[in-house]
This record gives sequence, C-alpha cells and structure tokens, in this order.
Amino acid sequence: MTQHAEITRVAEGRPGVDAEPAPPSNRDRRRRVRPGVLLVALFVAAFLIDTLPPYLGLDPAKSRIVLRPDFAGHYTLLILHIAAGTIALSTLCLQLWPWLRRTHPKVHRTVGRIYVFGGALPSALLALAIMPLTHGWSANMGITFHAVLWFAVTAIGFWHAKHHRYALHRRFMLYSVALALGILWGRATVNLYLLLPVKFDVGYVFEMARWGGWFINLLVVQWWLERTDRRNGVQHTLPAEEQRAIDERAVPVGDR
Repeated sequence: MTQHAEITRVAEGRPGVDAEPAPPSNRDRRRRVRPGVLLVALFVAAFLIDTLPPYLGLDPAKSRIVLRPDFAGHYTLLILHIAAGTIALSTLCLQLWPWLRRTHPKVHRTVGRIYVFGGALPSALLALAIMPLTHGWSANMGITFHAVLWFAVTAIGFWHAKHHRYALHRRFMLYSVALALGILWGRATVNLYLLLPVKFDVGYVFEMARWGGWFINLLVVQWWLERTDRRNGVQHTLPAEEQRAIDERAVPVGDR
C-alpha cells in the first residue's frame, strides 16, 4: 500500500478530510438564505450595475479602459474578460448558498462547472492577455498576481472536487471566491478616489486597489476558515504521531 493510500485509509471517518457534505439539518432547512450570502449578492449586483452599462452596446468609444490604437483586438479581449468575469461573479453567489448546495447538489455541481470553466479560468487568462496592453505601469503587477492566483486556486479546488476531497475543495473554492470578489474593492477604491478633493497619481490608486482588494479578502477567508474549522473540529492533516507512524512504515526495510 502506498503512503498516500494509507493516509487516505487512516483519515477515513475523520471530520473534514474526505467526507461527503452533510445532509441539511432542520435549522438549515428553516434558514434558507444567510445574511452573509445576501450581502455578497447585493455587493455583486451593485458592482455589475455600475460596471456593465458602458459595454452593453459594444461601443469601443465608451470603454472605461484606455484602448491601444495599434491593437485592434484589445476591445474584443476586454469584452470577453468582462463577460467571463460577470459569469464568475453571478454564479459564485449561488455557490455560496448553503441551502442550494445541500438540498440540490446536482445544481451546485452544474453551477460550479459554469463558474470554473465559463467564468473564473477564462477571466483570469484573459486578464493576463490584456495586462501587457495596459498603458504605463498602473496595477500591472497586482493584476498579474491576482490572475495567476485566481486561476491556480480555482483549478486546485476543482481537482479536489473530482477526487472527492470535499473539505479541501471547499477551502480552495473559498479562496477562489475571495479573489473573484477582489475586483469589487478595485471599483470602490476608484470611486472613492474620484470623490477626493485632492488628486494624486492615479497609478498608485490602481496599484493599491489591485493589491489590497484580493489580499484583504484572502486574509478574511483564511481567518473565517480557521475559526469555523476549530469550532467544528475539522482536521485537514493527520496528528504528528500518526503521520510519523505512516512515514516509518513507508520506509523500505533495507533503508532503515
């Protein structure tokens, strides 16, 4: 038996390792909409209402992003990125809804695939494609790190779901949601900047928005995960004694 297989066997039955999502409790049935999910949905709706109108007519002249005149495909890439991002933001609200996940798992899986393959992954890749076309240095590094991390944690989260590692799937998809919602901070920061009586280099504003939004979101999600895991007794790794015992058994006799 391989070490990985033995770890999986020993971990069976431990909460939060590879267990199927628990069936809905009576409390979950009564509490179908949680305030946190509703708040996220309201913020997403406000962001989309503020962001999408200039692009609905597909008129490059109304773009809020300065387009490169020497690259005709810049606007097309931008529209595709916005469309994929809209799909990601719309579907993540459903994915955060515990009642839907527990009572309609097939819907949860279908919407999850739409989020991953129709929203998060293409939006992140398109952000990387658009980044070199941006004028000046404004937020290039922040956008790059944001897009790479978003793509990576989303792919890892989906991989864990395919291998029935639901606790790790939940963790990485929450990281993905945190990164997806980072764009909301960016728009809010720019709107606040426009209201300031004193103006300064807008490049610094965009840089702070692109770094601060997703970084703060990840810290909040990590804090929430650690807090809820401790409260629910969830373990993602084996105790040190069990891990040492498995490692010792995995070493060939001739190497001891």
